[in-house]
Amino acid sequence: MDAQLKKGVLEVLVLSVISRQDSYGYQIVNDMSKYIETSESTLYPILKRLESQGSISTYSIEHNGRLRKYYKIAPNGLAKIDEFLRSWPEMLNLYEYIKEGRHA
Repeated sequence: MDAQLKKGVLEVLVLSVISRQDSYGYQIVNDMSKYIETSESTLYPILKRLESQGSISTYSIEHNGRLRKYYKIAPNGLAKIDEFLRSWPEMLNLYEYIKEGRHA
């Protein structure tokens, strides 16, 4: 998959995971692994970017004597998911067009 396309899809997938419930890095990777292979080293730059864009916020909770950083969806993050879903039919049309051209 093209790196730029994958980057955009990964961002929306991360937002979708967090929209279901607040979560932390390891759990997000685990939840995403059902759909796409990724690692924490890939995830954390995405989380940092989403936080700087105002799509998610963070808070910490103590867990086993250590602070665990949790990520929470923000209204801007929900809007990004909605934008992705609205644009998906257009992407499917492009996919079908490209696919038809390969098999013509």
